[in-house]
Formats: sequence, C-alpha cells, structure tokens
Amino acid sequence: MTDWSRLSHAYGSAEDIPALLARVEAEPAPEAWTDLWSALCHQGSVYPASFAALPRLAGAAGSDDRVRAVNALNLAGAIMAGAGQPHGAGDVRARYAAEVATLLAAVNHRLRTATDRGEYVDLLESMLGFEGVAGWSEDLAWGLGNEEYEVSCPGCGTDLFVVFGERGFFCTAEDHALSDDVETRPLRPAGPAELEGLGRRLHDIALADGHHDVAHALTFVFGSATCPECEAGFSVAERITSPS
Repeated sequence: MTDWSRLSHAYGSAEDIPALLARVEAEPAPEAWTDLWSALCHQGSVYPASFAALPRLAGAAGSDDRVRAVNALNLAGAIMAGAGQPHGAGDVRARYAAEVATLLAAVNHRLRTATDRGEYVDLLESMLGFEGVAGWSEDLAWGLGNEEYEVSCPGCGTDLFVVFGERGFFCTAEDHALSDDVETRPLRPAGPAELEGLGRRLHDIALADGHHDVAHALTFVFGSATCPECEAGFSVAERITSPS
C-alpha cells in the first residue's frame, strides 16, 4: 500500500492525494480534476506522487463514464510526458510498466470513438506520452488545438507563428491576431506520400479514425515554412521539438 505521507507533490506532502483521487472517481466534476492536475502536474512538472497515482488513474481510464476516462488518460499522459524530468521517483517506466500498458490500451480504444476534435488531439498527445515519444507528448495537442505553433527561426532566431487552419496557412513574425496586414510566407505541406516516421504514423491514425481535418493539419505540422525576416526555409516539426 502506498504511504502517501512519504511522497510529495507540487504543494508539499501528498497525504491529500487519496481524497482527491476518490473525488474524481466518484464525481468527475471539472474542479476536482483541476485540483488533481494542479497537485500532480503543475505547469508540466511532475513529482513522486504523480507516478504513485498511475494505478488509480489507470483504473479510472477504464471507466464507462467517458468524461472520467478521458480526464484520467489526459492527466496520466501528461505525467508520463514528464517521466524524463528529475523527480526522485526512479525508473517509472519500468516500475509502472503494467499501468502504462493498460493506459495505452485504453487511450487507443478511446481514440477510435472520439468525435470531438479537441478531445481527439488531446488523446493523441496522451498516447505519445505513454509511448515515451519525446517532445511531441508535450507539444502536439496545444498547436493542433490552437491551429498554430510558436517557433524560432533557425536562421535569424526571430520568434515566428506557424499558422494553419481557418485563418490561413502561413508563417509570420507579427501578431496576426491583432491585424490582417502582416507580412507572411505560405506554408508548404508535406504530401501524404512524403510523410515519414511519426508524421506518417499520426497522419494514418487520424485518417483511420475519420479525423480528416486533423490528418490535413498534420501535413503542415510535418511540412516546411519560410521565415519572412531572413527567408530561411525550415522544417516545422524540427523547430517545434528543438530546445528553446
């Protein structure tokens, strides 16, 4: 049995975690999940108590209540995305291998039935967290959900917006949300046949799951762009995952 008093989370002793877990298991109210996220994955940081909660989260991920299951999968995915951080919990992938396998099976099941786009991309990101895919397990969903990524130019270091979706498909160094009169360069999507590795896999998964809009967006995420400041061309995916 877990001795929570000997573990820590974002605010100190983890003695309150069993009660927080019981709340989300009994009544998946948004504020209960917010409290649990805040303690176990505060701004992306993880702690010994975060991993100790994985067995309970794996159990919740198998719930018939979709809201409870999806919340458990997304929190567990975010925790596993931080497995490489210094957290004092040892080799968590080895220690919690059975729980991670259970979570991975559950997220794959939920992906097949997700109809909401935002829920779908969050689950895709959680899947990558369980698989241990570096970088994308923390950065995929935010950009796909907001239809833009913020990157830096490899040529001149300028901060750039790579935009794809209803606002267009372009790269700019200006705040396009405040003005339509900004200097842009068109994005160059990768053709589906040109995609390789993770890009090809995610594209194929999205197509198979019927999320053609997500598959289309991924051709831009794994395509290329041009900096409007120095005209340097670059791979969007490489800049998303490069250290800032």
